[in-house]
Amino acid sequence: MTTLLLVACVGLIAGAFLIFRISPMDFTEGVFKRLTSAPKSIRADINESTNRKKKSFLRQEIAETQSILKATGKETRFPMICAISLLLFAIGAAIAIVMGNFFLVPVLAVGFMFVPFWYVKLTAGHFKKDVASELETALSIITTAYLRSEDFLTAVEENIGYLNQPVCGVFQRFLTQIKHVDPNMDAALLELRSAIDNEVFREWCDAVLACQYDRGLKTTLTPIVSKLSDMRIVNGELENLVFGPRKEFITMAALVVLNIPLLRFVNADWYAALMHTVPGQIVLAVCAAAIFISFAFVVKLTQPIEYRR
Repeated sequence: MTTLLLVACVGLIAGAFLIFRISPMDFTEGVFKRLTSAPKSIRADINESTNRKKKSFLRQEIAETQSILKATGKETRFPMICAISLLLFAIGAAIAIVMGNFFLVPVLAVGFMFVPFWYVKLTAGHFKKDVASELETALSIITTAYLRSEDFLTAVEENIGYLNQPVCGVFQRFLTQIKHVDPNMDAALLELRSAIDNEVFREWCDAVLACQYDRGLKTTLTPIVSKLSDMRIVNGELENLVFGPRKEFITMAALVVLNIPLLRFVNADWYAALMHTVPGQIVLAVCAAAIFISFAFVVKLTQPIEYRR
């Protein structure tokens, strides 16, 4: 009966979308815009701006996801991620309703809703490591050529063919601006500085900008580039350190989930008590909440280390 009511509810919602001609993307965008809207009072807005009051967890996750997508050039995918998040919210709630566990409804709904945002954060870590690796190669060869020729434009032109994306595209736009738009080197370097979200790259661009006025400062470029090598080594060691705990978390989470159907074959009475009594349903809700909260911390703690001045 519960399944039939759930199917009827889904049909009713789908019919409402068709009758009022509401696009799922527009509905999703409106929901998330409402959830992430700025504080209504000036005092609350000032407290958030001065970090006296932290943003809500949902607003933090969405803001981080938007910044990651912008840094990776995929900001147009944000509405799709919001739509998937809202769909998973509904799926999580539906699974709990079909199970007949109403304590589990908010846990699965909210937990599933955050899965797309956590996935973006996980993939962003790999993207940042790839960008840092390519930056290490690109800045190293350009710095070597610049130390030899003392002409930054020539150094970039000589090595542009050896660079890979996305770093290649950044320096290609730099050359295009210098040659065809505006020959002002300072303005081009400032725009180049903001093209990649990497603190070492910004420091390197600042040093190149200073070298335009004092060629003797070019010796500072090599130590700056070496910071990328140091961060690569540190992140490699960190990856080895967190691999064990991450594997243990996945194993324990899988055991907790798989033990539920296994309990049905081991002892049917225990399974019935777990699934159909109030204390058992509360235990399932607590276990699901612990898994989602632990996964959020795993995503947060396994991000690559970035250099900060």
